[in-house]
Order: sequence, then C-alpha cells, then structure tokens
Amino acid sequence: MARNRWPRVRSSETPVVAPDGTADQARIRPTELDECLRACAVHSGKLVAGLDRRRTELAEKLRHALATHALAESGTPARASSAGSAAAALLRRGTSAVGVSGPALGGDLLDALLAVGNKALECKYDDELKLALLISDTVLTQRKNSRAGWRLRARTLEAFGNESAAIEAYDRYLALTEEDGFGVATRTAGLRTGRQYQAQLLAQLKSERPRSALYSHGLPTDTWAEGLVLHDRGDWEQAELRLIGALLTMAGDGTPVPDLQDALAHYLDLRISVNGGDASELRDLVGLYAEQRRNRMRGPVADPTYGGVEWLSLGEFRNQIAGKSICLIANSQSVGRGSIGREIDDYDLVVRFNSYKIDAPATGKRTDIHVSIHKHSFNWDQKVTTRLIFGGISGDWKHSVRNRLVPGAQTYLGDESLRWPLRNIGQIGASVWPSIPTSGFNMLWLLDFLDVSPRLDLIGFDFYESGAYRLQEAMRMPITSVHEYTTEKAWVMERAQSVNDTRISLR
Repeated sequence: MARNRWPRVRSSETPVVAPDGTADQARIRPTELDECLRACAVHSGKLVAGLDRRRTELAEKLRHALATHALAESGTPARASSAGSAAAALLRRGTSAVGVSGPALGGDLLDALLAVGNKALECKYDDELKLALLISDTVLTQRKNSRAGWRLRARTLEAFGNESAAIEAYDRYLALTEEDGFGVATRTAGLRTGRQYQAQLLAQLKSERPRSALYSHGLPTDTWAEGLVLHDRGDWEQAELRLIGALLTMAGDGTPVPDLQDALAHYLDLRISVNGGDASELRDLVGLYAEQRRNRMRGPVADPTYGGVEWLSLGEFRNQIAGKSICLIANSQSVGRGSIGREIDDYDLVVRFNSYKIDAPATGKRTDIHVSIHKHSFNWDQKVTTRLIFGGISGDWKHSVRNRLVPGAQTYLGDESLRWPLRNIGQIGASVWPSIPTSGFNMLWLLDFLDVSPRLDLIGFDFYESGAYRLQEAMRMPITSVHEYTTEKAWVMERAQSVNDTRISLR
C-alpha cells in the first residue's frame, strides 16, 4: 500500500490542539442562530453543481433550512425563492448581531439544521466538517440537552480525529437517552478499547527502545522527517529512535487518530522492510495494531457466535412461513390509536418494523419477525424468533450485523440471500423502481413473491398519512424523503383483495 511520508496536513483553519492534550473543538463555542444561518447561506452560495452527489444533496438540505427559516420569519408558505431571500437577508445583516439574542430555534428549523449537519458530515471534507461542528455548537447553545445535537457533535469530532472529545460527547448523548437505537454504546466501547490497545502498542515500542524517549519532546514533524532521512541513509538504529519518539509525541499531543494510525502503519512497514519482509518478530506489535484498528471500526465482539444464532436462507425462510397467517404492523398513528391488539396476536406470525412501539391493547404484544434497516438498531435487543436485516450495500450490511446484533435476542437471522429482496431476489433495478424501497415494502414484496401464506394482512398501512408511532427516540427522526410512499401504496392497492379502515388484505 502506498503511503504518504507524513500524515496528511489539515487546513490551518481546523481547530488546533491545546497544550493539555484537549482540542479547542472539544469545547462548545456559544453560537447564536443568526451566525449559524449566515454560515449556511455562505456555504450554500459556494456549492455549485458538480459530480459529487453528497455535496449536491447538502446543497438541497441547505436550501431547505434557509427556506424553513424564511417561513418562520415571514409566516408565509415556503417557496424555492424563500431560501435565496433568506440567504440574502442574512448576508446583508452581517456580523453585528452576533452575541445578542437572535431568533429562537424552533422544531422545524432544528430538524432542518440537523439534516444539514448530518449531510455535511457525510461529505467528509474539512469545510463541511467545520459547518457540522458549527451547527452542533448552535444547537447545543440553544438546547443544551439535545440528544441529536450531542450525537452530531460526537460524530463530527470523531471525523476530525478528536477521539477523546468525541467519547465525551457520545457519553452525553447516552446519558440523555433510554433507547440506544444508533449503537452508540458499542461505538464508544470500541473507541475506548481501541485506545487501550494503542496505548499498549506505544508502551511496548517505548520499552523496546527506551532511548526513543529522548526524541519525544519537540515537533513530531521534524523528528519524523529526521528519522526518514536516517532510514534512507541506512542508519536504521538511529532512525527508529526518532520515529518512535515522534509517535510518542503524536500520541501525547492529541494528534488526530487517523494521522497517528497512518504513522504507526508506516513505521511497521519500514520495520518489516528493514527485516527483509520478515514480520515474524513483529507478531505482537502487528496484533496490537490490528486490534486497535478493528475495535475502532466495529467495537468489541463479546460473543462471536451471537448466542448461537442460526442463519436463515431464502428457502428456509419460505419453509418457516408456509401455510401460516401473517400480519404486518405499520408504525403509524392509526395503529397506536386503535384497539385491535388481541386480533393482531391471533395471527400465526406477527411482523413488525424498525423502531416499532408496543402498547398491547392497541398494537398487540407479540413480535415473531422483526424487520429492520441496517442503519440503526432500534429493538434489536427485543427477543424474536426471526430477525431480518435489510441493506442495499453488502459491506455496510455486514458491518452493521457484526456491530449491532445482540446475542440471544433472536433464534434465526436472515442471511445475505434475504438482504435486499426487491433488488436482489426480484432483480427489479432502479430503472423500473427508482426510489429506495422501505423496509415494509421489501418485506411485503418478499411475502407476496413467495406466495405461501393463506392470509396476508397489512394493519395500519396508511403510508404515514396519520403520522408516525414508534419509540420515543426514533420519533425525533423525520420521516425520510428517500422513499416513494405513493408508488408503494399504488402497488399495494392494485393487489388488495379487501380494504377497510385498519386492514388491507392481500390474501
């Protein structure tokens, strides 16, 4: 693998590291809403049409946030031009208002700004990361106990490589929530475990070369460069002392984690090359390096067999449901306000989705099959017979299953043949079905395709016309716009055998 001779240099505008090992970005900078909105307006003006899908989507989120602000100020319906008018007004306002009481952060604008922050985080460029951090500053200035604000902040700090501050922010998020649907506890456990392995690795290097401590004071860039020059001259003994000294300095002064990991990998590469490619004597060091990377990526895995879960293939799933009556329960307010819980529990199999909420008189109390998108882990700890996890990208799906699955919470787990039914089993591509299918539609399509159930009913499927009914933490998540509910509804109604206020029967 080709590597730079020194970890990447970040923009000078990136928050700097303080002498005590913490970073300026770890501290919330009190930020008025006006300042944040002006930054959004400026950033929106800098984004131009291009090939980067993530930035194009960010531009749309920015326009929506500015239009939402314009609506809140004027009280008139938001239009496409509202974003431009709001941006112009904010830029004319200048910076004089910063530090004084600005507009209140209402719920709609909060959601819009958080959407901007999350999309900026996906872009992974320094400018966008700074925007995400500014938004988290703003949200937490006005709402210090905002769960979404702390989670955005933690993810942004982690992207910056400021791991200690990210862990603090993740801990604040966990202290404020009862439903860890995003797997934050596992994430922080992985970060902490990774730091422990990293400390062991550095301690072992220092014990092997105690004189390296003489070179652990000063600028790591200079010490590292001296080591590389000595290595090129063939003086590995002196080169190694300086390289290890630079690594110790980097670890002590809060160097971003990705940069330190790159430097560690570079050092191990050099050491292996000096040994003529023989890595046998580095088994312990390489093992520690691998463990700190692995835990940071996926968190510790206490039970690799996940409680002895049995993988379920498409054919095995067909046999499991054959001849049984099935009801699919929507996460809609029409279910939450209902009173047919006993009828729901009378079906042979009850299927629920993602962040479902149980209120026995209204929803029934049984869940036999839990279907979830891989991106969050709401209800993954609830015991069910079968759990099907859906995801469009194989690698991301595998990563989520490894990280989020709770040992003992399911007897059967769908394998990759059940990962993305509409696309993979049905071979229905984006040219035929352009939108991303919902978890509910993927499952419904699969059951209709297998066609082995004498009774197949959908309860509360009004496609969110009545609003969402789900776990409290998930209620903070907006109903996503990437799905095409109208198309899914049309598909269902074309196949419906009977329809009433609560139930759509396909069989």
